[in-house]
Amino acid sequence: MIKQYLNTLFIMTEGAYASLEGDTVKVECEGQKLIQTPLHHLGTICTLGRVTLSQPLMIRCAEDGRTVVMMDRHGRFKARVSGPTTGNILLRMAQLGFHDDAERALCYAKCVVAGKLQNARQVLLRAAREDHRGGRDALVAAA
Repeated sequence: MIKQYLNTLFIMTEGAYASLEGDTVKVECEGQKLIQTPLHHLGTICTLGRVTLSQPLMIRCAEDGRTVVMMDRHGRFKARVSGPTTGNILLRMAQLGFHDDAERALCYAKCVVAGKLQNARQVLLRAAREDHRGGRDALVAAA
């Protein structure tokens, strides 16, 4: 059985084989094609039970940032394949530091809220400049 929910492809057919064919994922079982779907439509591929994925498919998924999750036939998690992760460890440590310092966290939160309010005001003023339906005064008043 194969199901596709939103951007996750679930492969649950015992003995199925998923491979990369061009820019699509092709799933076969006992020589019969079950599904072929464009890879760019998928965010995750999830396998349950005895399902095999080709190495080129797993590498392509990792390169594109697409996660492959493998579970046993009872739905217990076994493994996850994902590509290289990006991020700045110094930034993450600084963000975590806010958690320990309430005064610093409050100051940062005030700055975030002030920035959001300022941006919202700019959006309203821009809409007022471009308004052709007569709601200009209400937009300026809201800003």
